[in-house]
Amino acid sequence: MAEFAIGDADFLLDGQPFRILSGALHYFRVHPELWADRIDKARRMGLNTIETYVPWNAHAPERGTFDLTGGLDLDRFLGLIADAGMYAIVRPGPYICAEWDNGGLPTWLPASGVRSCEPGYLDAVREYLGQVYRVVVPRQIDRGGPVLLVQIENEYGAYGSDQRYLAELATHTREAGITVPLTTVDQPVGDMLAAGSLDGLHRTASFGSRAAERLAVLRAYQPTGPLMCSEFWCGWFDHWGAHHHTTSVEESAAELDALLAAGASVNIYMFHGGTNFGLANGANDKGTYQPIVTSYDYDAPLDEAGSPTAKYHAFRDVIARYHKVPDSVPPPAQPLPTPVTSLHDPFPLLALTGQWEQWSTLPTFDDLTPTPRLVLARTQIAGDGPGVLVFGEIRDRVTVFVDGVRLGTLLREHHDEAMGLPVTSGELTLLIEDLGRVDYGPRLGEPKGVIDGVSLNGQALTEWDVLPIDAATLPDRCPGSVDGPAVSGPLAGPVLVRASLTVEESTDLFLDTAGWGKGMVWFNGFLLGRYWRRGPQRTLYVPAPLVEAGGNDLVVLELDTMIDPVVACAPRARLGHTEA
Repeated sequence: MAEFAIGDADFLLDGQPFRILSGALHYFRVHPELWADRIDKARRMGLNTIETYVPWNAHAPERGTFDLTGGLDLDRFLGLIADAGMYAIVRPGPYICAEWDNGGLPTWLPASGVRSCEPGYLDAVREYLGQVYRVVVPRQIDRGGPVLLVQIENEYGAYGSDQRYLAELATHTREAGITVPLTTVDQPVGDMLAAGSLDGLHRTASFGSRAAERLAVLRAYQPTGPLMCSEFWCGWFDHWGAHHHTTSVEESAAELDALLAAGASVNIYMFHGGTNFGLANGANDKGTYQPIVTSYDYDAPLDEAGSPTAKYHAFRDVIARYHKVPDSVPPPAQPLPTPVTSLHDPFPLLALTGQWEQWSTLPTFDDLTPTPRLVLARTQIAGDGPGVLVFGEIRDRVTVFVDGVRLGTLLREHHDEAMGLPVTSGELTLLIEDLGRVDYGPRLGEPKGVIDGVSLNGQALTEWDVLPIDAATLPDRCPGSVDGPAVSGPLAGPVLVRASLTVEESTDLFLDTAGWGKGMVWFNGFLLGRYWRRGPQRTLYVPAPLVEAGGNDLVVLELDTMIDPVVACAPRARLGHTEA
């Protein structure tokens, strides 16, 4: 048992000054068999604490459920931190941002009132926090566990200023048995630090540069107690169609040095970013919709595959000026195997069978249960000659077919809303895709799919057959076989294809997607995530625990066109061009 408290100038561990040297490591972005490895590498960089968010929507995709198994076993993760002799910071939100789908908020929440005192939202939040705190309470430091701090909300000052809402969260947190100090975090600009906290919650800041200046702003809003940058941004995230973000090793190390020289505590965001496995990536929309890529490498000290970077060694050197660091460092990355294999037996997605639902008007994704990420919708049209198809609003991608012939694709980010049709008779089919829900700002919680329906030549289209596609089970519904014919030459989607990839031993892999168009990949049944020719990302990370010695089953859903339809692996990550 130990006591952790906030003193007049320092954090106090059993009454003695204690500096938090933390690194962000999200258990839900790392394969659970690799948690211990990543935690140990944080320790060897000189860190003493691991910080993590908790993603509500991953644990509770449907109300009344709460998954704490496998990659969502928060208790096991906290136990591994304790086993490594480290401490923990837990940030359960309920809103986390984190470039995560919908900022971590489930799609089943009320359509309005999130991050407020709206009764329906607060009732759901209490249920959620109750589940989280059942795990966290016995893992607190005053009960022999590793947890030092729990955060209330997340950068709330950038969203609202409802002190009653923050007080409700803090009260419920205390009533649930959390006894360690409670914190908030906000950017040290404007009045965000005032709006995002309240008396009794210790204010911390988030920034990645101008450390001395921003600590001074934080001190103005937090006159006593330890200074802490609880999100020291040492890198950044990427959007599809943009460049790969990197930050200068030397400049980041200098800012970390300035933080430590000022006596501040720090949480490096991210120490290890990991991967947005599945379809968990978020998006931003500040006038233009920008979905986030599958990799969450973040240009962090530990790269996507868990190898130390130049930033790792530079940060370790900085920390060593102020605190003792372990003697050993992790080995450098080695080139990974580059096996190649063929794709086989294409199966058209439009031929997919299942339980088609009948709707008089085209539903949004949020009208469907459970909420899908892909939907096929079809109706009969009976016009004469060409026409114009008009959509209310597209969120986020729609491909249009008439009698199985692909006519084009519309994108939300282009503000597309209409398409000319050369013919207006036959079966109209739409393939609608959610590319990631907005994770920051006022568009949280917005519905997905086609909003406000579709019209043809000014007449609303009705009588739709709708097939929600469950991405988790899609490979099981693909009748193709690796014993079927191999694909030769370019391949047009939407189509499912299979491959068997042989490796000598279990190892990390990077699938090379440069010759593919746009789609998703399942490796031995596990959905790795999305790929997209537009980049910047050109590889998909396959963690070693998924890879079996011998044959491995791959299923690829190509939604666009494959120029080079083979499965190849790259020796290292290819995250795309940088701004420089």
